[in-house]
This record gives sequence, C-alpha cells and structure tokens, in this order.
Amino acid sequence: MTARGPLVADTGGLLRALARNRDGEATWPAFEAALTAASRVVVPSAILPEIDYFLQSDRPAMRRFVAELFDPRTTYSHETVTPSDVVRALHLDARFASLQIGLVDGAVAAVAERLAIDRVLTTDRRDFGALRVGPRLDRALEIVP
Repeated sequence: MTARGPLVADTGGLLRALARNRDGEATWPAFEAALTAASRVVVPSAILPEIDYFLQSDRPAMRRFVAELFDPRTTYSHETVTPSDVVRALHLDARFASLQIGLVDGAVAAVAERLAIDRVLTTDRRDFGALRVGPRLDRALEIVP
C-alpha cells in the first residue's frame, strides 16, 4: 500500500489496527494497512484512558504501544487535547445531540478539525460519518478504512 496522508486515530480503529491473532498476524488487516500507510498517525490524548482500559488484560501490549507512541522514529504523533478542543468537543456533542458522540469522540473530531486532518481511523462509521467539522460544520470526515 502506498503512503497516504495523515490520519487521526479513534480508540476502536487504533485497537483494531494493533490487534493480532495467536500467530501474530493482523486480526483486522484493513485497519493495520490504513495505520501503516498513513504518513502520520495522530493519537489524541483523550483516547489513551480508553486504550488502557481495553488493554487492561494485556499490559505488555499497552507498554509496547506507549513506547511506540513516544518513539520519534514511528509515525505516531501524540496530540494533547487542549482546553479549546474540549470546548469544541462539547459543542459538537450538543450540535449533533442525536448521535450522542460524547467527550472522547468529540475530542477526536475537534483535534482533526484543529489540525485540518480529514481522515479518521475508527470503527464508529455511524457517528463519524454523520459528524461535520469546520467553522460552518460543513466538512465531512473520511472514515478509514
């Protein structure tokens, strides 16, 4: 797969991209391919508690992920969620109330909006597919894969 532009990772998409079966092969190859093809993988700080929760029974995997996240040789880019991102996340949650996106998905969208990255690695096609970002809330996010 050729290198693609940057993407912002959501919890479910990142977990699927990292999942391996007993033989060490990707459990979700399309998610892994999207992750490895991205020129940059932005990981908003808001998803780290969720990643930790889902990897609570696999502490070595969590430690490996965190080590890779902060290794400058990887394509991962840790992005601190700012107070403005939190405010924007709550605004998006209110504006798209029927989706009930919540703070974490709202923060993922707010970070994508702030960084002008339209691609989101996620399993949540319904919410991110309906969500719009930008000053006029007219910019759709591309769901990856």
